[in-house]
Formats: sequence, structure tokens, C-alpha cells
Amino acid sequence: MAKTDTPQLRIAVRSGPRRQEVVAGIKEYILRNQLKPGDLLPTEAELCDAVGASRSSVREAVKTLSALDIVEVRHGHGTYVGGMSLAALVESLAFRGLLSGEADHHVLEQVVEVRQTLEQGLAAQITAGLDADQLEALRALTTGMTDAAARGDDFLELDREFHLTLMQPLANDLIEQLTGAFWEVQAIVAPSLGQSPPDLKETARLHVAIVDAAETRDTATLQAAVAAHYAPVRGLIQAAKAARAS
Repeated sequence: MAKTDTPQLRIAVRSGPRRQEVVAGIKEYILRNQLKPGDLLPTEAELCDAVGASRSSVREAVKTLSALDIVEVRHGHGTYVGGMSLAALVESLAFRGLLSGEADHHVLEQVVEVRQTLEQGLAAQITAGLDADQLEALRALTTGMTDAAARGDDFLELDREFHLTLMQPLANDLIEQLTGAFWEVQAIVAPSLGQSPPDLKETARLHVAIVDAAETRDTATLQAAVAAHYAPVRGLIQAAKAARAS
């Protein structure tokens, strides 16, 4: 029986590293052929030849790459180079935040810290680069927030779009993606605080204050408005910690 089990054990141990080799081979193929997001990858048989792997190994590697949004499988159409989004980061951080939420809300606190640090740290570039169209877009979003708050309606999508638009003057896709990713993590994890959410009208007002500050082109004023914006959620985190401690 021991002799029969040993080869099976060896195969299981080797399968992990082999899958990673094939994953690396497919990524190398994408780079070598200078493929871009949305480009069609070769058929499964062609990929097998290109990376020197079996069909089962290629399928497992494609599943791994699909989870990371490096490739996108469109059933009935083929496999394409993915959008390279930060979906995997959002999924991982959100799960960590929910998993540890009742313990200390540490992940949520860190996410809020990162968001505030990004917006305050880039305030000078934002005020310098903000153009009339972007300012008008921010104003329109805050108007939508104010109107929604008056009706008692939530405005999460407007909130997300606001923070993405605030980063547009930087013309940096990665910063915009990070902004969106951390916004999504906070939106998923914040309800686990078990606290009443911030007042909608006050939240809308704080966003209006950010636009007012950005329009002044004064870095310190914008930084102060950003700090005021994040103060309520920081207060909720501290209240949740205090409630658990007591």
C-alpha cells in the first residue's frame, strides 16, 4: 500500500509548481507577442504548444490567470487578455476586512488611512491640474449627492465616481485604479462596523467642501477638507472598537 501511495503524493506535490510554471509561460507569451487588453489569445491547443504544457495544465493556469483578471475567458468565443484590474486585490482585502471586522476593524482602518493619505498627499497635483470640465463634473456629482440626501436616498455610485474624478487631473491610471479599489473595499467592509452610517446630508456637504477647496487651488485648504471628509468614518471605527472593548 505504501508503494502505491508514494507516486500519488509526489504528483500532488509537483502539481503546484508546475501550474505556476505554465502561468508564467502564458504571461511570457503575452509579453513576448506584445498583446494588449482585449486581444485574443491562441486556442488551447496552440497555447499548449507555445508553453510546452498539457491541456489540463493550461486549463488550470488559465483559471488562475482569469481570477487575477490577466486573462478573460469568454465561453464560446475564446480567451482574451484581461483588463488587468485590481479585482483580486479588492476581493482579498475585503475578505480580510470582513474576517477580522469583529475583532479590531484593523483592515478597514488601514484602508481609510490609505485613501486619505493618497488624496491629501496628491492635493498639490490635483489643485494644479484640475481643469474647468473636471471641476464642473465634481460639482454635478455633489449636486446629485445633495439631491439624493434630501430624498433620503443613498448615493454610493456618485460617491465612487466623485473620488475617481478627483484623481483625474493626475492622468495616472494606476492611481485611479487604486482609488477605486480601496473605495470598493471600504464600501464592502464598513457595514461590519455595526454603527449607524454617517448622515447623508452631512456626507454630501463634506463632498461639496472638497470641491470648494479644490477650486481655491490651495493645497492646505484641500488637505483640510479631505481630512474632514474622512473624520466621520474614523469616528465610527473608534466607536466600534470602544463598544467591543466595553
